Amino acid sequence: MARKNRFTTMLLLMLAIVLITAGCSSQGNSPANSGKSAEANSGAGGSEASGPVEITFWNLFGGGEGDFVDQIVDGFNGSQQEVKVKTLRLESGEYYAKFGTALASGKGPDVAVAHADRLAPFVKAGQLSALNKLTEKSGFDFSEITDSNVESVSYDGNPYAVPIDTHFHMFYYNKDLLGGAGLLNEDDTPQFGEISPEGFKQFLTEIKSKVPGVTPFSVNTPYFHEPFYNLYYQAGGSILTDDLSQADINNEKAIDVLKFYLDLYDQGLSDINDKTPWDTFHSGKSATWFGGVWEAGWHLGEEGLNVGITSIPPIFGSETHWAASHTLVIPEYVTEEKQVAAMKFMKYFTLEGGKIWAQAGHVPAAKAVTASDEYMNLPYREEFVASQKTVKHAPKTDRYNAIDTVVKDVLQAVIFKTMTPEDGVKGMEKDINEILQN
Repeated sequence: MARKNRFTTMLLLMLAIVLITAGCSSQGNSPANSGKSAEANSGAGGSEASGPVEITFWNLFGGGEGDFVDQIVDGFNGSQQEVKVKTLRLESGEYYAKFGTALASGKGPDVAVAHADRLAPFVKAGQLSALNKLTEKSGFDFSEITDSNVESVSYDGNPYAVPIDTHFHMFYYNKDLLGGAGLLNEDDTPQFGEISPEGFKQFLTEIKSKVPGVTPFSVNTPYFHEPFYNLYYQAGGSILTDDLSQADINNEKAIDVLKFYLDLYDQGLSDINDKTPWDTFHSGKSATWFGGVWEAGWHLGEEGLNVGITSIPPIFGSETHWAASHTLVIPEYVTEEKQVAAMKFMKYFTLEGGKIWAQAGHVPAAKAVTASDEYMNLPYREEFVASQKTVKHAPKTDRYNAIDTVVKDVLQAVIFKTMTPEDGVKGMEKDINEILQN
């Protein structure tokens, strides 16, 4: 019995030592769980005891754009101690498939990049957080963003994303080649002559005759929907009716634009077989090009390439042109704590990071950034800001991706002449209406 009592006493003593040791460890570098979930301990309020709130950021930016994003994330992480952002960069070709899977499964990023024209299906499925409820908690105000950008991400009056930029095309021209053709004004701007379809073709014809051996105008044949949208929107065209219920592309405006481009190919003013027109222009083998604002640093930074940039001339009557936008979104499954943390990061990315993002060529969505001397002193940014005011975004329908695919496929058939422009727009109308009705 005595042995049993001594054994029991030893067990009680060992248990006491274990409990005391466990109690001490909760005061050290590794806080005790205290029965709470790991998520609850991930940084509530960003207090000193729990550490910063950690959020995961998915994006699809590679190359130079990716470097700018890394600078912005590093700047944010270094600017405060409440939130820490971890970045995961995915390949652009697989990005939306993986992001869609993450949204459907409820497991993925806390904040992510999404193009404005890809938002509608996610909003309709209830997979993205409406952001108006987070503005007070994060100190962010949507009035700091340009109106057209806010409108492009709003559904039923609620913004579901924070736009970080607008990107679109400008008219790039090789000053040396235009100068050789006698088509450069004293201020180094193009001497277009009459601004009309026929006038523009005459401008290109002069380049062809006076500067042989170069392509007068590179057309983005691999992604022909973009140059098509530029001039179709100039002509007053739309893809869908205002109520988004029917196709609105079977019309003379679309046919005229398609015939215009076919004339350029047929007359040797553009090269239908050029699969990398951006490189053709960059190498000095074409005189002009509808290039993205994101190409500005690349073209302007090339030694020996004397480039000028201006808004796309209103060839078909107006200055309206195609545009898209990168935005930041928060999935609906994200906890409220991390939603607020993500919104603080989005605020920084737009208002502070926008100064860095501007160097990528995109026009920042924050009004203060584009109005700053720092931004306006960058080459041709005054032209960029003026052109941004006349953009037209994609229709806000959850069927847009399917519609855009139809348009892309039919346009390729038209420019490679397996289908006439008239049959092409009729086919688009039929296919788009089927998509909308099913």
